[in-house]
Amino acid sequence: MKTNLRSEFSIEERRELLGIARKTIERYIKTGKKDLQEAISGKFKAKRGVFVTLHKNGNLRGCIGYPLPVSPLFNAIKENALSSAFEDPRFPPLESDELTEVDIEISVLTIPEKIKDPADVRIGVDGIIISKGGNRGLLLPQVPVEQEWDIDQYISYGCMKAGLSSDEWKKGVELEVFQAEVFGELEFE
Repeated sequence: MKTNLRSEFSIEERRELLGIARKTIERYIKTGKKDLQEAISGKFKAKRGVFVTLHKNGNLRGCIGYPLPVSPLFNAIKENALSSAFEDPRFPPLESDELTEVDIEISVLTIPEKIKDPADVRIGVDGIIISKGGNRGLLLPQVPVEQEWDIDQYISYGCMKAGLSSDEWKKGVELEVFQAEVFGELEFE
């Protein structure tokens, strides 16, 4: 699922980044070792927020990432590919026999920005981060499109992801939006 964000990465770069994620998972399954070597390309050295999502037969199989640019893109993809495959608490660790059934999707994020009015959130363009107290929840921009949510449902599910009541946004929460360039292996089949 593509968002309306202008494409920053060429088709070849997208393939390369997806290949990095897949090879990292495959190597860990075969050797038990994490390969987090540095990137050669300058573009992949830039720190970026990134999420890696795994789907198995069209269903979510893992999704882990970080919204802020804390690690170079190259390493962020490797780290989050491993976390999505083996550390997402919602799923058991990925098994070697699942590798052929799993497709990988990468979301490279912009820096989140605070907004005041939930009506300013654009479905299919903006991802959301909802915070209140020590609670924080994030939904990627493709989620409400895939789930066919309207804006109220999107914000409500964001609240629940943060561990808040679904209507907490009506009482006041901190709301941030970000955009993402989203690309996956299914585009290249």
